[in-house]
Amino acid sequence: MRARARKIFRGGIGAVVVAVVAAVIFVKATPFGGRGVTRVVDRATAAGVLLLNNSAEPVSLDPQVVTGAADMRIARALFEGLLVNDPISLEPRPAAAVRYEVSDSGLEYTFHLRAGLRWSDGERITSADFLFAWQRVLSPRFASPNASMFFVVKNARAFYEGRLRAFSDTGFSAPDAQTIRIKVEHPCATLPLLLCHPAWAPVPRHVILRYGVADAPGTAWTRPGRIAGNGAFRLKTWKVADRIEVERNPFYWNDAATRLNGVKFFAITDALAEERAFRGGLLHITSTVPPMKVATLRAAGDAALRLDPFFSTTFIRVNTRIPPLNDVRVRRALSLALRRSEITEHVMRAGEVPAFCLTPDGVSGYTCAAHLAEDVAEARRLLAEAGYPNGAGFPVLNYLYNDHETSRLIAQALQEMWASKLGIRVELSSREWKVYKRAVESGEYQLARSAWSGDYPDPASFLELFTAHSEQNQTGWQDAAFDKAVGAALRAPLPAARLAHFQEAEARLLDRLPVIPIAHNRNKFLIRAEVRGWHPNVLDIQSLTAVWLEKEQPCPSASPVAKAAR
Repeated sequence: MRARARKIFRGGIGAVVVAVVAAVIFVKATPFGGRGVTRVVDRATAAGVLLLNNSAEPVSLDPQVVTGAADMRIARALFEGLLVNDPISLEPRPAAAVRYEVSDSGLEYTFHLRAGLRWSDGERITSADFLFAWQRVLSPRFASPNASMFFVVKNARAFYEGRLRAFSDTGFSAPDAQTIRIKVEHPCATLPLLLCHPAWAPVPRHVILRYGVADAPGTAWTRPGRIAGNGAFRLKTWKVADRIEVERNPFYWNDAATRLNGVKFFAITDALAEERAFRGGLLHITSTVPPMKVATLRAAGDAALRLDPFFSTTFIRVNTRIPPLNDVRVRRALSLALRRSEITEHVMRAGEVPAFCLTPDGVSGYTCAAHLAEDVAEARRLLAEAGYPNGAGFPVLNYLYNDHETSRLIAQALQEMWASKLGIRVELSSREWKVYKRAVESGEYQLARSAWSGDYPDPASFLELFTAHSEQNQTGWQDAAFDKAVGAALRAPLPAARLAHFQEAEARLLDRLPVIPIAHNRNKFLIRAEVRGWHPNVLDIQSLTAVWLEKEQPCPSASPVAKAAR
């Protein structure tokens, strides 16, 4: 998800920082290649430092707790698992593991670590560091939001739920310092994709234990000068609500192939200020584009504009514990009253598609079989049946959203639709990203703006979120029929049966509506021509080891905008 800050900004770079940086844009710098370089972005290009707006202050740098896109982008720079996604195909490729084998039964995976792996502080990495990380993420006290991702492993869920006391009785083992074995509950074709998620990366036992106990959440081990990672970069500075700077990790196994010398992740959360920073030569890449600017930029054929496909959905999270939202008739009425095309065409404006299912079509052969409807008359009938004819007596609801321009505009559109179509009043509450995220995770909301981008290209990445055991299911909703269908899909031996079970699960989700889909997103951002190796993919997972900066550019035959518009 993306977030935004203001002025002067509450918790972002702010007008003060923008003004200060802008003041140095035209300060004469040391010439590079015989020419005077005068802009911040030009000096950074010459130095091999990528200037990237990451849209929000990260909640954490701990790879085992990150869930938001902004946090995971930094985590992927600092940490690396056994496998990583190829930046073009997204297929798993070797990373910390040089190779692996799968047993004939499909129930056991054996991974072989690369020789000489080291943490960014020079300490040796062994298989024990991986097992330490996985035991930590499954510790109930640690309460990782990613724990359910590990439940495919034999006895992992039993250990997490306290039904199994010895971690050695799970499917994780390490025969020696260079070998890791993982036994799964059932054949799982997506396990290699799961292993690409930052939550599966090792964490530095020697550092974590120096600043606390293994399973204590939120300890100070991730601060500059303390943290050690195994990724291509290491943490240099962290200026809260401003920027995080990383530099090349000389102990990274593939440092010789890394072409960037560093990355600066900025926390500008105001989309208009972000665009001004880009146009003023302060950024190589933005996190988004102001919605009102997209049509103009497309019409102008602006070569900096990218509108990439995205395995992502914006939706409303409903707290089903709270009356009257615990009544499915009310939830259906809220959904039926929406005009999604008005939101995508007039608010989001970047080619987003109205969402009548949660899971976007077209990934892993999946197509949603059930679809939501839009029917104001039926919405009014259901609301009256629930005891609120024409909205009479309906309590004022609160809609929570993160402080971001697009989120605000969507919130206002929803507020107007519910008022005009159903006669109900909804108050809007905007919160800075970290505050908003904590409120949703603790269930302190009624309706909340949400978005999810798949962690891996499979419908399970969306539908598993709302099972009863998922830490990401913050709606209070549990449904045995839904859980059964998802479980059957995960265990299905044949692809066709697997997809059919996912369709059954999604139909149940759309019938009960603990979430209300709004739009399937586009990945919209601005990028300078100097950035090379930044590939479009539906997960927006970029390998920073494959990115480089180069000033001289050939004239493009067609802009990305023209291609995206076709």
